[in-house]
Amino acid sequence: MASISSAGLGSGINVESVVSQLMAVERQPLVQMQAEASKIDAKISAYGKIQSHVSALRDAASNLTKASTWGDSRASSSDAAVVSATGSPSAVAGSYNVAVQQLAAGQAVASTAFASLDSTVGAGTLSIDTGSWSPTQDSFTPRPGSSTINVSISADDTLAEVRDKINSVGAGVTASIVTDSSGARLVLRSGATGESNAFRIIVADSDGNGADAAGLSRLGYDPPSGAVAMTRTQTAADARATIDGLAVTSASNTLTDVVPGVTLGLSKVSADPVEVRVTSNTENIQKAVSDFATAYNDLARYLTTQTRYDSATKVAGSLQGDASVNALYAGLRSIVGGSSSASSVLRRLSDVGLDPQRDGTLKVDTTKLSDNLATRLAEVRKLFSTSGSLGDESSGFAQKLRRWGDTVLGSDGSITTRSDSLRRLKDSNADKQEFFEQRMSQVEKRMRAQYTALDTQMAKMSALQSYVSQQVAAMSNLDNG
Repeated sequence: MASISSAGLGSGINVESVVSQLMAVERQPLVQMQAEASKIDAKISAYGKIQSHVSALRDAASNLTKASTWGDSRASSSDAAVVSATGSPSAVAGSYNVAVQQLAAGQAVASTAFASLDSTVGAGTLSIDTGSWSPTQDSFTPRPGSSTINVSISADDTLAEVRDKINSVGAGVTASIVTDSSGARLVLRSGATGESNAFRIIVADSDGNGADAAGLSRLGYDPPSGAVAMTRTQTAADARATIDGLAVTSASNTLTDVVPGVTLGLSKVSADPVEVRVTSNTENIQKAVSDFATAYNDLARYLTTQTRYDSATKVAGSLQGDASVNALYAGLRSIVGGSSSASSVLRRLSDVGLDPQRDGTLKVDTTKLSDNLATRLAEVRKLFSTSGSLGDESSGFAQKLRRWGDTVLGSDGSITTRSDSLRRLKDSNADKQEFFEQRMSQVEKRMRAQYTALDTQMAKMSALQSYVSQQVAAMSNLDNG
């Protein structure tokens, strides 16, 4: 029967314990490599966070270089029910009095009543022109560049089918059916408002008479020829208004080119003028400046934490002594603590309310910043957004930091190159650990074989000693007997 054995049971030597303790000594270099790998991982993580903070600062600085940030304006109306106002970045601050005498409208005509929308109308052709009518409707002028649209109607086409055919040809009018107490009426409306978007309908009726109000002629509208079977329910008209006393007209109720950068929406006629005010949206600018300061402070605090030694806890930051990050921090503080000639009035960030603190951060003096934006907006803009042609001294702070961010984050930038270097160190460390593990596996195998053999020899010696002792005792007993 096979026996069960365990190393050390025969000799009393605890081979497992001995091998484990010896291997623990042999593995000390691996422990050091693992500790070094942890430090490298911490540095890689720290550089990743620095990259994120630098990117946020660059984006905040970039926002302060955009014309849309500084040109952001706010338009308001004293009576939005009459005139609404919307500002754009190109709007110029000012105040305007707007009076609305007439709203733009499209032409609309309605047919006589039919029994239902399934009623047939008659055969022939509807010829639709867009253009403008004279005040007395005794003449019609087609719109330049337009062409006559012909719609063929068959004898069995219903009123609903006539509507659909008109809507399918893109004639510059839309057709619908309105049912009232008298029956179903075909209603045609201009596709757009304005005097030049009126229309006429000339009928070539299959009965030979296009103006007799019978058959398809019931859908004609051409007053000069006597075809007025359809009734005009709304006249095409331009919007008419005055802005600071100057008369303006528009085919639309939306005025986009009258006040630069401002869109005016006319909604109601009013005898009293409405005041439209355009002001710089300094609240958004102030927020952009505050966001810039916050992004800078986040980066500055993180760099300080990662590079300092805490004497209380006896713990050093992951990047203490790192030359690359020290150089990066020095460059950053040099820019923010320096001056700029972009503005002849404001030279430093502290001049606009971004005050440097002892810990390297910037404190936003909201009162000072607000005052500068209210009284020196153009100079504040220069201090941040000017792109100098004579080097950094003539550039605004936002331009300097945007370029600095692009540089350090670039493929050859300090953050990228240092991060790549750390990753290579990590890969090298991993390769060394793998090689060391393989070697330790062989060492442990050899050591275990040696001590197992020793255990076997010691067990044999122990058995021999026991046998000899037994023989000596037996011989002694014989002598005594």
